[in-house]
Amino acid sequence: MSIRVLLADDQAMVRGGLRLILEEQPDIVVVAEAADGVDAVAQARRLRPDVCLVDIRMPRLDGLQVTRALAGPGVADPLRVVVVTTFDLDEYVYGALRGGAAGFLLKDAGPALLVEAVRAAYQGDALVSPSVTVRLLRHLAAPAPKPDARLPALSDREVEVVREIARGRTNLEIGAELFISLSTVKSHVSAVQTKLGLRNRTEIAVWAWEHRVVE
Repeated sequence: MSIRVLLADDQAMVRGGLRLILEEQPDIVVVAEAADGVDAVAQARRLRPDVCLVDIRMPRLDGLQVTRALAGPGVADPLRVVVVTTFDLDEYVYGALRGGAAGFLLKDAGPALLVEAVRAAYQGDALVSPSVTVRLLRHLAAPAPKPDARLPALSDREVEVVREIARGRTNLEIGAELFISLSTVKSHVSAVQTKLGLRNRTEIAVWAWEHRVVE
């Protein structure tokens, strides 16, 4: 089955370029385009695409508002949103991830990373442009460790998995690093999400850096 994608960007040329890149892939199809945030939210709720690619700066509703409307806390059936932008600003990255985005990609990241981000979001993973990942996560870390009663609820192995997620490792890479199977990694990730009340790998990574689980 094809991955159904919605494109939201106020520039028709950008939407056209993204469509060309994505539809070169045999497993991706663009099902809708939106030129502003209000239209993006309306079409996304009506069509329920697998992944929404959303620009930050759009008329009526910006990309962060669209992300919160489609994937934010309190959304009963959230969609997978990947924010794609020209602007490499920490507040945009932080706002997108806190708003429920399953990825944050710079427009100059290249076609391969764009396709990878769509596939990662579809599979329930998250991808942030490598150029901002480490800087972002370190920026999110609190000046001092935050006490958190939930941390002891994690097993030693779960803490190891959390650390690897915060370093940007995929499930396959985590399995190879910790010498455990892919299915075991997935079980640990699911357990961590349940114990900490987190919805995806991005929130796990942010939580890990905020609570100094990884340095």
